[in-house]
Amino acid sequence: MAERKKPLRKCIGCNEMKDKRTLVRIVRNKEGEISVDFTGKKPGRGAYICKDVACLDQAQKAKRIERAFSTKIEPEIYDEIRRELSE
Repeated sequence: MAERKKPLRKCIGCNEMKDKRTLVRIVRNKEGEISVDFTGKKPGRGAYICKDVACLDQAQKAKRIERAFSTKIEPEIYDEIRRELSE
């Protein structure tokens, strides 16, 4: 039996292609709220990041999350994402 392909996604922090299951999805819904999606099933626009705070710092410094969602992101949201990743 042939082995199935593993879905790959690019981390917006370190720009490496990794297995989708090892990454965390950050979602912006229709109301513009940004949240962390550990299940990968929330509706909305998604961006993937490693479960590492260093990748989040790189993404924040280069404003990659803002570019991915085409919106301004407040520092409180970054703090919330950082807190959820560190758990």
